[in-house]
Amino acid sequence: MTLVVPGGPGTTSTRAAGPAHSAPAKRTTALPAWPLASMLAFYPLWWALGLGVLIFPLMAVPMLVLLLRRRAAGRPVLLPPGFAWWLLFLAAVVVSIAALGADPSGTVAEPASGRLIAVVYRLSLYASLTVLLVYAGNLTELELSRRRLVKLLGWLFVVTVLGGLLGMVAGRFEFTSPVELLLPQGLRSKGFVQSMVHPYAAQIMDLVGGEKPRPAAPWGYTNTWGNNFCLLMVWLVVAAGAARRGGVKLLAALCLGVSIVPAVVSLNRGLWIGIGVVVLYVAVRYVLMGRLWVIAAVLFAAAGLVLALVATPLGDTVNARIDNGKSNGVRSFLIERAVDGFAESPVIGFGSTRNTIGGRNSITVGESSECERCGNFTVGGNGQFWQLMYAHGAAGTIAYLAFFGYGLWRFRRDRTPVGIAGSAAIVSSFSAMLWYNSLATPLVFMFLAYALLWRNEQEANRSGGPAHESR
Repeated sequence: MTLVVPGGPGTTSTRAAGPAHSAPAKRTTALPAWPLASMLAFYPLWWALGLGVLIFPLMAVPMLVLLLRRRAAGRPVLLPPGFAWWLLFLAAVVVSIAALGADPSGTVAEPASGRLIAVVYRLSLYASLTVLLVYAGNLTELELSRRRLVKLLGWLFVVTVLGGLLGMVAGRFEFTSPVELLLPQGLRSKGFVQSMVHPYAAQIMDLVGGEKPRPAAPWGYTNTWGNNFCLLMVWLVVAAGAARRGGVKLLAALCLGVSIVPAVVSLNRGLWIGIGVVVLYVAVRYVLMGRLWVIAAVLFAAAGLVLALVATPLGDTVNARIDNGKSNGVRSFLIERAVDGFAESPVIGFGSTRNTIGGRNSITVGESSECERCGNFTVGGNGQFWQLMYAHGAAGTIAYLAFFGYGLWRFRRDRTPVGIAGSAAIVSSFSAMLWYNSLATPLVFMFLAYALLWRNEQEANRSGGPAHESR
């Protein structure tokens, strides 16, 4: 695309006397697809290199430059509907830093400077993903079509399933990444840094008797793997539905069938609930549109799932997980601490998470090399909702929920496959925020769902009719 300004670059002028002057080169204001497409298409590569979630702030730099260049050239940069709510949330995150030096009751005392690194990291991700949202929403169909973006998200669901299978068959698979090699030993040995730069297939945990691998690749944590599973699943279905070749549909159906295995083996109850929420939401939307065949389809799929659980060892795995709720006590303990902390600083929160003194049974129990999960639990680390309450108070919590809630209401009449899938992804995130944190990749996929809904609306406004997928 070009911008032509009378009398400026991109015009030619002739004079009554004298030779004609050739026109200067036109300045392009197109937004290339590569910053976004390469992040998604090559995410397994970024993970293997040790970049992982770091690729998002890295790619946000060229995205921001390209957006500013477009703005400087006189072309408007559109902002997503309800963006004021998101800006209020970012403001609440910044304001809450003022309480970073406070030590809420029952938490480990630490100077504000010791907590600043985590705050800067979190704030940089929020800012980077904001740029990603704006960039994705300003791309045109010629630059990056909605159909191609859906395919990229569907591809990442395939990557998630493959990572789950890897975690099952080679749970202790790991290697040192190139980025990790460049870091000082003292830094790269920290657990938080390891989760970002050290590729591994699974987290090894004892939940149902004996240590077992729980899929994590390529998302760093098992809980993040489960969260992304729910957020990406719908896009594979949409991409397959739009495919012209029957082979693509068959492969997608096969992938969905196979995905049941790592989903069950992950022992991730939040994932199981999330799948149910997505299926129920989509079914209700289609039934309200008069597509009653969806009821039969859901019942058929449910019968197949029950048969698979009864006829295979997967059923024993599910029963064992339900009977062994080892994490229930810790989650309840952290929820209580988050609510208590909210009561202490209800407006702006404490700027970040805190570590508890000891564990849920005794303040003398703490983290050690022999038992890393025995105490010093992270308040706000057991779900995005609790983190918002604790770290950013009512101001941040309301603004965050209002942004996504407004999106659901704004795009509620979008009955296209993309519209229903995007809304389903956001709805699943509302249930997941009670036990999963959103940074970083889950928020990426929530924002891309929002961007697809937003672009569908733009297309509907241009055409004067319902939104449709670009061919």
